[in-house]
Amino acid sequence: MKSLIKKWNNQLVKKSCVLAAAAMLSPVAFAGSGKMMEPVAPPVEEDPFVTGTLAFMVDTHFISYGLDVWGGGQDWDDALFHPSLELVFNLGGGFSAILGTWWDVNDKAESSIGGNVQEVDVWAGLSYATGDFTFTLLYQEWMYASDAERIVDFKVAYDHFLAPYLLVHGRVDNGLGLDNGVVGVLGMGPSIEAGPVTISFPVSVAFATEDFHGGDAGFAYVSAGVSASIPIVEHVSLSLGVTGYYTDDEVIPTNPEDTFLTGTAGIVITF
Repeated sequence: MKSLIKKWNNQLVKKSCVLAAAAMLSPVAFAGSGKMMEPVAPPVEEDPFVTGTLAFMVDTHFISYGLDVWGGGQDWDDALFHPSLELVFNLGGGFSAILGTWWDVNDKAESSIGGNVQEVDVWAGLSYATGDFTFTLLYQEWMYASDAERIVDFKVAYDHFLAPYLLVHGRVDNGLGLDNGVVGVLGMGPSIEAGPVTISFPVSVAFATEDFHGGDAGFAYVSAGVSASIPIVEHVSLSLGVTGYYTDDEVIPTNPEDTFLTGTAGIVITF
């Protein structure tokens, strides 16, 4: 009988040790009530309601859809200051609202706005993301020369390594004596990571309707460049880039050079 009781006790001790070890090794602890506690899921991080990009860029040229606005040509002598701000509001369900502004600041002409501010652009619109596609519709006011140029842009972007996109840029109204019309742009912007630095290779080709730039309809320009985003501190980076253009002088007849190189440098803050 003693040997049988001893055997039962040994079995109880073994079972207790097994249960204790299982309790220590299990990722789910036991509550004081004896009931197993449910695992606590980590909190889900929600996308912020507002994100933004603030940029302070210095450019060698002001290029508007192939048009060399200030006639820089091959010269890099005069720097242009181009600050910008864009805010994106997450509306949920793949929808976002967009507000932004861009300024052209230089001393190349007497300003109708004030100081050295030659142009102020503002825009507002909506974007919708579904699957790998993002659709963006913007209305813009480009204010310069004591009047405004009114623009509607529609862009379709595809989430892919090549980052392809189609942009339809339409001048719909203006008080500047310009003809309304459309420029269509096909582009892509693949990028690679080199340590903390992001290097991009933007390429685009564009076609314009007749008299959009004061010339014929057809092929307007092709551009190709390389740019680098170099982080300085969190949310702040240095942006550097060069872009080469070839423009058709029958479609854009006012450019001083058909072929030219542009440069850009500045600080970009994201939040």
